[in-house]
Amino acid sequence: MKHKAGFVNIVGNPNVGKSTLMNQLVGERISIATFKAQTTRHRIMGIVNTDDMQIVFSDTPGVLKPNYKLQESMLAFSQSALTDADVLLYVTDVVENPEKNLDFLEKVRALQIPVLLLINKIDLTDQAGLVKVVEHWHQLLPAAEILPISALNKFGTDILLKRISQLLPDSPPFFDKEQLTDKPARFFVSEIIREKILLYYDKEIPYSVEVSVEQFKETEKNIRISAVIYVERDSQKGIIIGHQGYALKKVSTEARKALEKFFGKSIYLETFVKVDKDWRSSKKELDLFGYNPE
Repeated sequence: MKHKAGFVNIVGNPNVGKSTLMNQLVGERISIATFKAQTTRHRIMGIVNTDDMQIVFSDTPGVLKPNYKLQESMLAFSQSALTDADVLLYVTDVVENPEKNLDFLEKVRALQIPVLLLINKIDLTDQAGLVKVVEHWHQLLPAAEILPISALNKFGTDILLKRISQLLPDSPPFFDKEQLTDKPARFFVSEIIREKILLYYDKEIPYSVEVSVEQFKETEKNIRISAVIYVERDSQKGIIIGHQGYALKKVSTEARKALEKFFGKSIYLETFVKVDKDWRSSKKELDLFGYNPE
């Protein structure tokens, strides 16, 4: 029996549902999926295995015009996904402006690999509205195959998986068949804590935050974790901690519950808050936090 394997990279603008789609396809909570834009900062792999196939999905940050070094790294992750895909999933939705980031679309249009254009959130429109969106995208990316989906409601994802399996090249697996992702456990700890910060704080706070896992000690029954939440300013540190530490305690409790669900073990979580001025604009700091896309 022939074995198929390949890299299926997910790209698109912020907030179109890339991470929700990735989580549905992989069947595990691999990428942060919240209602806020710019949630995914890294390129995250999620691996789907069957007896005769391995699909290596990559979720990428939303494409944007960078304003500081962190966003430059995020864009580099997205652009690198165009260079090593066997199949590209370009995700849009029924509400975004198709003309957004036309320079990135030009790069997609020039690709010689299969491109599946996924029109997400179709539950937010009617048939006539969807037809209009499909026609517009057909003009922008004439070689792409268009599939309407609703990632949140799992509509169209089975058809998508079937189509991907047809397009994958014959190849032995790239990763161990038991492997779910290319990221270590510490990465998911920092992502889950960051997700709770995205959910519980307003305005610029979540975008000024990075989480570093200083300690991760696992036994058969539990995991002891110590994490530092970095912010850029003293005022942000005060907001993260909150009155009498209430805000930080709430975030830590919610993160601990999510981590216990993720790892299937008791979690002991300690969180600290430190100021690291302008980390988003420092190449050295970004390298330390794993934002070098090379």
